[in-house]
Amino acid sequence: MRLAGMTYAMLNEASMWQKMDTITLDEMRSVKLMNRIDTKYVLSEEEVMTMLEHAAKEGYRVQTIGEVRAARYNTIYFDTPERSMYLAHHNRQLTRQKIRTRTYVETGASFLEVKNKTNRGRTKKLRTEIESSELDNFSANNTAVEFIRERSWHSLASLSPALATRFVRITLVNPQLTERLTIDLKLEYEDLRSGKNSSIEGMAIVELKQDGNTTSTMKRIMRDMRIQPLKVSKYCLGTSLTVANIKHNRFKLKLREIEKRLASNSQR
Repeated sequence: MRLAGMTYAMLNEASMWQKMDTITLDEMRSVKLMNRIDTKYVLSEEEVMTMLEHAAKEGYRVQTIGEVRAARYNTIYFDTPERSMYLAHHNRQLTRQKIRTRTYVETGASFLEVKNKTNRGRTKKLRTEIESSELDNFSANNTAVEFIRERSWHSLASLSPALATRFVRITLVNPQLTERLTIDLKLEYEDLRSGKNSSIEGMAIVELKQDGNTTSTMKRIMRDMRIQPLKVSKYCLGTSLTVANIKHNRFKLKLREIEKRLASNSQR
């Protein structure tokens, strides 16, 4: 079965799930990994199918929300007028921050999140719950405003919606409950300041989240499939695709690498 061209409903009804045990959202709460090491990969949708087959054999379980296995995520990234958070990433600044709001469509839960990347490569995420109506403007929420005042490197007045991303996520957990794997499919980007939309056909972004850079069965699966890690940011990728006249030399090279990998993967 191919994932390419599959609709959201088809993803949840796919026969591949019959080979994989499940874990509920409540059971997954013990594997939050809010302070973690991330390893990212770019796969074709066809390769995702192969990877899931291997993961099922190794005892990985897929997270379910009710009967849903492929869950929808809507995210809004905030930035300054000059997009200083995007530029910090582009310019290889080791210590950096991103601010976003996110809705988990299946549960209806929405959060304001601050993600900090340390100079040691760790990702630390903090969040506070907000209403779904506050995704693009939470300034009337006193708790959220205080959260930004305490956690953000930028003033609330300097922040505004910059990029919207929509995607479908499959989440796996290893048998030991020590790592999570997120598989983001059907990514769509919209620059909220110009209205321009973009996407990359057939691409999946896979992220392995661990407490530390330790031995991992999933890393072995990726090596066996000859898939190398590739550092990629959904925010930066979407911004470079949708924002005209912004500095993007580094991400232009990244986009070429992704296109090359997808073309190569489709020929295997």
